[in-house]
Amino acid sequence: MSTSADSSVDRSLPLDVEPARHSRAQWEAATAAVLRKTRTMAGEDPDSLVWEKLARTTLDGIAVPPLGVAASTEDLPAPVRPPRVGPWDLRAPVLGGNSADVVADLENGATSLWVTATADTDLATLLAGVMLDLAPVVLDAPTAPRTAAEELLALVAGHGVTPAPGTNLGVDPVGATVRGLCGTDADDLVTVARLALGAGMLGVVVDGTTVHDLGASDAQELGFTLAVGASYLRSLVGAGIAVEDALGLLEFRYAATDEQFPTIAKLRAARACWARVAELSGAGEDTRGQRQHAVTSRPMMSAYDPYANMLRTTVAAFAAGVGGAEAVTVLPFDLPLGEPDAFGRRIARNVSSLLIAESHVAAVSDPAGGAYAVEQLTHDLAEAAWAEFGRIEDAGGVEAALADGSLRTRIDDVVARRDALVATRRHPITGLSEFPNLAEVRPERRGEPDPVRRYGAAFEALRADPPTGRVFLATMGTVAAHTARATFATNLFAAGGVAVDSAGATGGPEQVVAAYAGQPVVCLAGTDGAYAEWGAELVSALRDAGARRVILAGKPSARTVEADLLDDSCAMGLDALAFLGRTREALGQAREDAS
Repeated sequence: MSTSADSSVDRSLPLDVEPARHSRAQWEAATAAVLRKTRTMAGEDPDSLVWEKLARTTLDGIAVPPLGVAASTEDLPAPVRPPRVGPWDLRAPVLGGNSADVVADLENGATSLWVTATADTDLATLLAGVMLDLAPVVLDAPTAPRTAAEELLALVAGHGVTPAPGTNLGVDPVGATVRGLCGTDADDLVTVARLALGAGMLGVVVDGTTVHDLGASDAQELGFTLAVGASYLRSLVGAGIAVEDALGLLEFRYAATDEQFPTIAKLRAARACWARVAELSGAGEDTRGQRQHAVTSRPMMSAYDPYANMLRTTVAAFAAGVGGAEAVTVLPFDLPLGEPDAFGRRIARNVSSLLIAESHVAAVSDPAGGAYAVEQLTHDLAEAAWAEFGRIEDAGGVEAALADGSLRTRIDDVVARRDALVATRRHPITGLSEFPNLAEVRPERRGEPDPVRRYGAAFEALRADPPTGRVFLATMGTVAAHTARATFATNLFAAGGVAVDSAGATGGPEQVVAAYAGQPVVCLAGTDGAYAEWGAELVSALRDAGARRVILAGKPSARTVEADLLDDSCAMGLDALAFLGRTREALGQAREDAS
């Protein structure tokens, strides 16, 4: 598939390129030497194996190399540059609230509104203080799109103004179906589109976040939006709307995550793929662009240590801006806890304001363009997205792929693979699966928490139901000697809501047992040398003192503690969820037996 199009491309080359100071072979040799020291490579392995050893494979099966090189991009098509020049539209989400909150957003940095409207929403009241000729309003009314569109149009007419550029009536029948909401059909699509054309505004949203929130990969999200966009084009053109007019009605919504480079590449790949769809649809060069609204990911956030969500959304917003989105929505950090308060909304607005005004991220159009690694990832992601688009089309189109379950099956496969990465902490979630704080006092918010299934849902479930018992950390030797493994074990147990009691500095089994207070589960933490010297003796002493389950921080072996002396062990790479489940079960059984 060729994703290139003749429109909006820059085929220029740098005027002066400094020659490489070192050869590829020299880099491979230096890198291989490091990997051999860490036993990642064997002595007889060729140096060129470093590319495979250091590559990271995405959920779409794309191998991301450790280093971008010019040779990998020589034959790639020219990128489709973003149409945005200068600051992006800072789009505030209106998730309920009242007119005072809406006005506060607009008076403090927001430049447009994304209004989620239900059957109970009174747009006239909600938007009472909004100048509709200055602030674009994007509707999201899946259960009654026609009614909401007519109400917004009546408000604009009542103000006697021309709607602000970017105003969108926001009909999205497929998105409503994915979200399990009724009230939108194909007739609504054409009707609302005609209303939008008559008013000189956008009318249709192609919302990729609907499948992202289900757990879809980047390529699946892109392939889905291509299929939905193509379906809408067919319907609109079939209803007599010119293809150029139909294209001008569309806005695409994508999720931006804290995986910076994949998000940048996703937005760039989306433009390239859609330009190709538009070209194949017979559209002229000047109508093949894609208007993008990027929203920070809901599943990537955590309900625990929620302030870390500010960092996640900052990275995501940065990537969205660099990727070229025309509009960016930063969701408040406290959304997983309930209805965001004024502080959460203010921080969310200020993220984009800081990136634009202080970091000058918007000063350069497509700043990642030309970077070898970004160009390669953009191309690979576009190819994967086009393949997913083909699978959906082969099923009979997006409606058929949703009806027969084939699309959801592929998404569920990605969810299972991501869950495995989260369980083993190869996809770490700071503050939840890594570096959790059991003593945290989470802020309280009114209303219901965001219902989306977050990536850390399994760990959140453990934290929400902490066990009664505690684990005794049988630290062996000086603090300096046992700190590494003691810290590892403490953080691991805390990820499951399990607190520990530490023995502190010890010099032998007697001192460890003296600190032991009868906890049913104990975990040895020390160096391999200490394990070999008095680990087996300590296990026996702790069992005699009442320990029912003995765990080793590290890997059992003849050089440490034999596996048959232990009940479990924990080391890097283990399935943390399974391990924590066994530990919590042992604590629960001990409590039942005691009662």
